[in-house]
Amino acid sequence: MLSTKLRALRKEKGLSLEQVAEAIGTSRQTVHRYETGVITNIPHDKIEALARALGATPASLMGWEEDSKIATLNNITTGRITAVSAKKLPVLGNVACGEPIFATEESDCYVSAGVDIGADFCLTARGDSMINARIFDGDLLFVKQQPSVDDGEIAVVLIDDEATVKRVYFDRENAILTLMPENPTYKPMRYMGSQLDRIRILGKVVSGQYKI
Repeated sequence: MLSTKLRALRKEKGLSLEQVAEAIGTSRQTVHRYETGVITNIPHDKIEALARALGATPASLMGWEEDSKIATLNNITTGRITAVSAKKLPVLGNVACGEPIFATEESDCYVSAGVDIGADFCLTARGDSMINARIFDGDLLFVKQQPSVDDGEIAVVLIDDEATVKRVYFDRENAILTLMPENPTYKPMRYMGSQLDRIRILGKVVSGQYKI
């Protein structure tokens, strides 16, 4: 189990929660939540940082077999991974990192991923509005299907019949939804009042992999 491995490796290296937190650029509380299993969908960049800090590899942390086909967490795509426990995820088409675009269903296309990734389907990113979140054009996004996300989380959002990926913020007091890009050349997208009826969250982006 990932949480158990993290704690065991940290103890083995003689590191404190604070030292690990500083090494991966997060808080002591977040590392503690990783180790206790409160947070299970750890972002792939944090998995890589944890592996470096603990003298391990992303594959070993995630419980995958290490062989010539598995180098890093960024290789979770068809034909490039052999997982100890794997599942097939449908690729449902494209999602815009820019202006919303229609997310077509391509249920005959699948990728294999470790069960720990906690995703239900995948979408291919198009555009450059999320580049500061390390989501680039052509990246494969792993999405956990859920109707809501916490403030600041990255989600796939359906606007009418078009989908986009953005950070989500909701001002409950004023009932204003803001979809925030991760590229300063793009403006935030704000919705309020009856406009909110057009919006539906499809799921939370739990990981992103480089182009397939």
